[in-house]
Amino acid sequence: MSQQAGYSPSFKRPADIMRMRRKRSRSEAGQGSTGSPEQSDSFLAAGVRPFSPGPLFSSQPRSGGKRRNPFANIENSYSPKKKCLVYDEEAADTSYKMKTWTDKEGHEDMSTETRGSLTLSDRLTEAEQQEHVSSKKRLFSGDDSLFEEEEEEEVKAPLLKSPQAIAPASISPPVCSEYPADWSLKTRLLFTSPLTLSWAEHPRAQEEAAGLSQHCRAHFLSLPHSLQDPRVCPELRCAFQQSLVYWQHPSLPWISLFPRINADRNFTGKSTPWAQDRALQQSLMTEWSVSLSSLYSLLKARLCPYFYLCSYQLTVLFRAAGLGGSSSITAFISPTTRGLREAMKAEGIEFSLPLVEKRSRSKEQHKLNEEMECCELNEGEDSLAADDEEDGDDEDGSFSWLKEMGVQDKIKKPDSISIQLRKEGKTVCVDHRPESLVCVDGSHTFTLINFLMSCKSLVAAAGSQAGLPPTLLAPCAFRGAAMQTLKARSVNVKSQVGSTFQNISSLEITGPILPSSLHAITTLLRPAQKGNFSAALYTHTPTAVMNTHTPTAVMNSQTPTLQQSPVGSVDLSGCGLHPASLQQLQQTSGLGKTALTHIYMNNYSYTWKN
Repeated sequence: MSQQAGYSPSFKRPADIMRMRRKRSRSEAGQGSTGSPEQSDSFLAAGVRPFSPGPLFSSQPRSGGKRRNPFANIENSYSPKKKCLVYDEEAADTSYKMKTWTDKEGHEDMSTETRGSLTLSDRLTEAEQQEHVSSKKRLFSGDDSLFEEEEEEEVKAPLLKSPQAIAPASISPPVCSEYPADWSLKTRLLFTSPLTLSWAEHPRAQEEAAGLSQHCRAHFLSLPHSLQDPRVCPELRCAFQQSLVYWQHPSLPWISLFPRINADRNFTGKSTPWAQDRALQQSLMTEWSVSLSSLYSLLKARLCPYFYLCSYQLTVLFRAAGLGGSSSITAFISPTTRGLREAMKAEGIEFSLPLVEKRSRSKEQHKLNEEMECCELNEGEDSLAADDEEDGDDEDGSFSWLKEMGVQDKIKKPDSISIQLRKEGKTVCVDHRPESLVCVDGSHTFTLINFLMSCKSLVAAAGSQAGLPPTLLAPCAFRGAAMQTLKARSVNVKSQVGSTFQNISSLEITGPILPSSLHAITTLLRPAQKGNFSAALYTHTPTAVMNTHTPTAVMNSQTPTLQQSPVGSVDLSGCGLHPASLQQLQQTSGLGKTALTHIYMNNYSYTWKN
């Protein structure tokens, strides 16, 4: 057959190649390999590839058609782990038994018996055999760096995963059974837990009625430390309905009266018959004044722990004596303006600006610590005071240079109000800011109540909230109040954790959430979720600064002996709160001017973020 151009004599069709492979497999199955069975078994026991290159194998050609890789040798064909293979003594005279390696403490960590067999003297040259043995000695006896690195990795791994795993049994992780008191109002709570939260919604009629009755009578049930199935526990469901109750005035079903600051969109398009009716506005304000007076009377008698007044431009928190580390009735107002503060001064109400005073105290402390800077600051203040006195002595004195130029009649001089505003620039700059928080305590709170009843700036004169009195919120009943409940909704979702999806149950609660309601709900979730849940808290921003210490609380914290006698002697057992919630609210909050944003409970221990 004549060969054509480009024809390769070694070319074979795919069918011929497959036929040759089948024939080869049959011949190998019948005749076996050229090596002895003992030798092939030793290869398999040693974990060596049958077609591995190098002088380790017989120099005779194999019948399998596999050619030797010319670029391979023993060094790059065997990993250090394969070099450490130990051979059986019965198969060859030359054998090596691995020595027992012990750690630094003297405990036996690893012991390897001889496995497999291979005659090294027949298959290794003398130089390669020495290199093979020296590599073993370097790995197992001489050079311990490889095993030291592996040991360090094994020791560090549990440290990163769980610090308690290697901790001594006598040292237990700290358990925090309570989170700090948060006096801010919450608009939304989102609880998540690996266990189901469906028990918190769709209560039976009997359970809901029992919860409302327990709230009105201030009767609280004790629950076990852990519940097996919360869905079949009627006491838990009744207590949950009890924790959702709050009291509000006024109550208009078609309008949401919380929050009131920057909430004009809630009133847009809603019916407001009082906006143009003066008689109706007067009737609403009269009823509101009666409710506010009733609340203060309950507060003074320690039958109401606290209440909130929410206006369209400010929020007021009244607290009974004994709460927040204070031995007297206190009131927080935020945010405020210079006009409101001046009106309060005109009514004889004494108040303080805790955040501004705290800043000034820190500056004074800084001056005392650094004497040189103190002297410089004092000189600067003296010069500023001298300038202010010159401005106050004679208004025309500072403009005397205009008379010398003869243009005093052509230039308009600033009036006394502008000069006063310039002098009080530091006071005006805090308006509508967290630093404008005002604190009133003691008997001045009664004067503040009368001031709020007659203050026209509390009610909007125009806009969607025109003529509507502020919202009053309290955890207990008062005159003219309507009982309301928070809205709870449970949803089961799947969350991706790593490469898998985990079922997570969520519980969403919306409405004006009071501090005692938040604590009561978390107290119930502790046994129901077996001490594992998390919560995201959404704060009404103007109320976040109400966690600031009062001046009396700061004084009591500096003198603990004085704190225990007045605050501890105040009896608040009849205020209608759960004893655990009351105990938490009596403590001084450590959040400052911030509020809680997240609460985590893991194994009955609290952690939080603010």
